[in-house]
Amino acid sequence: MSHTYHKLWYHFIFSTKDKSNLIKEGFEKKVYDFIKNSIKEYGGFTAIINGTPNHIHILFYVNPNKSISDIVKTIKGSTSHWINQQNFLNEKFAWQVGYSIFTVIESQVNKVFNYIKTQKEHHKKLTFQQELEIFFKLHKINFENKNL
Repeated sequence: MSHTYHKLWYHFIFSTKDKSNLIKEGFEKKVYDFIKNSIKEYGGFTAIINGTPNHIHILFYVNPNKSISDIVKTIKGSTSHWINQQNFLNEKFAWQVGYSIFTVIESQVNKVFNYIKTQKEHHKKLTFQQELEIFFKLHKINFENKNL
């Protein structure tokens, strides 16, 4: 085969520092647009971004020549810096140190898309902590820190 073909979907989940409700409705879309542009700069495509005031879900794909950890670091770092520059908040904005990221097979993209699309409704019944525990069990990830 003379060409390389790829399409690696990722479901990326990360929260604000201490899971504080810092992502306000008034600037939420601007943050999502900033993240979409960051992913685009990496040659990627964002299918959807949605979340709650304390965490975000992103479904996207990028070129596998780029390190996913570098992309995550850039997205989180540049976004927090940008939010602070915009003075959206009276306090300093920061993301939690860690994150979760899962690969998604093409046949499950619509299911994940719809899950992310309904985040606000979903979290009327389930906390972010409960959601993460479900994801970890689903993906068979052992975790020690019960207060993620």
